[in-house]
Amino acid sequence: MKYLIINADDFGLHEQINKGIIKGYREGIITSTSIMPTAPAFEEAVALAKDNPELGIGIHLTLCTCVPSCLDKSKVTSLLGADGNFLPSYVEFAKRFYTGGVKRIELEAELRAQFEKALAAGINITHVDSHQHTHMLPGINTLVIKLCKEYNVERVRVPKEDYFFTGGYEVGLGRKIGRAGLSFCADLARPLVKKAGLKTTDHFFGMLAGCNLNTELVGNIIKSLGEGTNEMMTHPGLSQSILAKALPWDLHWENELAASLAEANKKLLEEHHVTLTNFGRLD
Repeated sequence: MKYLIINADDFGLHEQINKGIIKGYREGIITSTSIMPTAPAFEEAVALAKDNPELGIGIHLTLCTCVPSCLDKSKVTSLLGADGNFLPSYVEFAKRFYTGGVKRIELEAELRAQFEKALAAGINITHVDSHQHTHMLPGINTLVIKLCKEYNVERVRVPKEDYFFTGGYEVGLGRKIGRAGLSFCADLARPLVKKAGLKTTDHFFGMLAGCNLNTELVGNIIKSLGEGTNEMMTHPGLSQSILAKALPWDLHWENELAASLAEANKKLLEEHHVTLTNFGRLD
């Protein structure tokens, strides 16, 4: 049997992302999303989640990309940049973390606050993942596992995409190296997750073509799903023009939403006998 979780990241980052995710869930094949406790449209995302209680929702732990911290800035200074927000990318965060610039007590306090804010919202929390996959970094992974156990969140994303999978997406060497690095970190984390008694999927897709998915590429992933449980990561949004002005990333939000709405992909799921699910039903 093949089971598939289609998880839309960045719930709460912007109103147009929130609306796109809900549209993809109600009208398309999205089954799960991940909410950013520190993001500006968090409260709207919570309200939308409560209107759609069967939508699986993960905690999208956030330690980078210029959004504010959950705790007061004065309590987490080692995590922030000169503008008072998180550092612009996971690369800059990792560099500071591995050179000793991040205070462990501040890191744990911030992640703990994000767990508590999401859980206190009264929504269907099914799993944990993170913005730009920082929860997979060695040294961060053990802390996140500890917090999952403490807060009884029993499922976690392990974003190990096969090192040689392309799904028809042509990309340069740099992105392939980046994907390989993440998959290596995920390989290191998987036995830790298993030892802790947490659950994850057998397979993961959407890293190499992340933020660039379209109808054809999603179809290629559906055709490539492995036996057992699979997760596909996506980043849908409702208005490309508004999001391009509001956010500093050149993503393809509308294309990713269209891929989740496409009748061709719904048909492929039926043809390949794929059952849609979410992290809450991994058992």
